[in-house]
Amino acid sequence: MDNPSDQPSLPRGKPAFVQDPHRVREVAERNLEAAIGREVRNFRRQQGMTVADLAAVTGLSIGMLSKIENGNTSPSLTTLQVLSHAFSVPVTSFFKSYEERREAQHVKAGEHIEIERRGTRAGHQYNLLGHIGSNSSGVVVEPYMITLTTESDTFPAFQHEGLELLFMLEGEVDYRHGDQVYALKPGDSLFFDADAPHGPEVLVKLPARYLSVIAYPQG
Repeated sequence: MDNPSDQPSLPRGKPAFVQDPHRVREVAERNLEAAIGREVRNFRRQQGMTVADLAAVTGLSIGMLSKIENGNTSPSLTTLQVLSHAFSVPVTSFFKSYEERREAQHVKAGEHIEIERRGTRAGHQYNLLGHIGSNSSGVVVEPYMITLTTESDTFPAFQHEGLELLFMLEGEVDYRHGDQVYALKPGDSLFFDADAPHGPEVLVKLPARYLSVIAYPQG
């Protein structure tokens, strides 16, 4: 097993993140502008157009299009009609993300769903804690509670798209990611690119239980 002192760790000090988790969005009018801007940008990118290309097709200035895409202005119905013709979509398409329902799931203790996930091995119990499919974020997140028992087999064989976070709750496991092995104890976490082979390699102390959260792009 690799020397833990050689393994990467979080940088010292408080890292600065762009997104403020406590930020509250502005009034509904601003939300609507932002929603329209997101859809305009999505349609433009789907059709392989630059802002300059779209300006040439619509007759709108690059500055105005940038303001629309960034949610900094309220486009008129005439402007939206011009954009809808350029993208060959209904005007109502620009309001889609604003009208979408924002879902939440509350799973009571003992009511989670035990599933057979792709790649599940004997003795590995996967409890799905919730699932929201298509959503405005463009990301799918799968939260699992995983339990390993004395019957569990060990293998460094998982490999899938996306990012994964493990948080150890009970027991001890030596967990492999690529060519590194991490000793996970209660309270430890491991955040990694799931495209590398990964999985529990040595079940040090059983039963072992950890939270696994996997995030990957929709579609």
